[in-house]
Amino acid sequence: MTTGPRRANQGGGVQSVERTFELLELMADAGGEVALSELADKSGLPLPTIHRIIRTLVNSGYARQQPSRRYALGPRLIRLGETASRALGSWARPYLAELTEVTGESANMAVLDGTQIVYVAQVPSPHSMRMFTEVGRRVDAHATAVGKAVMATMPADEVTQLLSRTAMNPQTERTITDVESMQEELGRIREQGYAVDDGEQEVGVRCYAVAVPGAPAGAGISISGPEGRMTRIAADEIIPVMQRLAQSLSTELSATA
Repeated sequence: MTTGPRRANQGGGVQSVERTFELLELMADAGGEVALSELADKSGLPLPTIHRIIRTLVNSGYARQQPSRRYALGPRLIRLGETASRALGSWARPYLAELTEVTGESANMAVLDGTQIVYVAQVPSPHSMRMFTEVGRRVDAHATAVGKAVMATMPADEVTQLLSRTAMNPQTERTITDVESMQEELGRIREQGYAVDDGEQEVGVRCYAVAVPGAPAGAGISISGPEGRMTRIAADEIIPVMQRLAQSLSTELSATA
């Protein structure tokens, strides 16, 4: 059933450009590969319009046609994504530096990409024993505090669709590995305003995370460190600081959009 266009053409916009990016986003939401009929169903656009846009994207390398006749995101998008990630990381770094100064622990920013979280920036802890996450590293969203914080901002049906595309493999014995339990966890996160990774990604590591409100792509910031030190950080003291920094970062991102 046709759901209609996801967003209306707003004043000053170029409709064909808006439609192009809408289709690219729908392809990404579907895991990077879709059929034209799926795009028509989800966008509400006529098939001839979709076909014309997709053919243009294929000819320019931003999409490609699979042997199955489905369409996938193209390789030319990789360079754009990498450049955007570097820019996002540079904007986030001052806020992460403040978070590290306040907590003494490593501060990170990550974005949701499909079923995974991609780390785009980190300011490491000054401690000799610290958490180090390489920028560009990808981890399954269901096993991370940032992933859970971002998913908590999404409608429940979208979360279910996202999790259905992954096996929800356990990283440790504490990893949440079924959709129902994750939905319950996300309900708690919505109520308390932050997410916790309590050894779910790596044994002995604890993380706090909050979503960056209104980020163009799902994004969040977190602090992480050895469980022994992190348990001494009072959530009711540090979470308001993280929420303030996330809101400030969101304001800067909106201003540069």
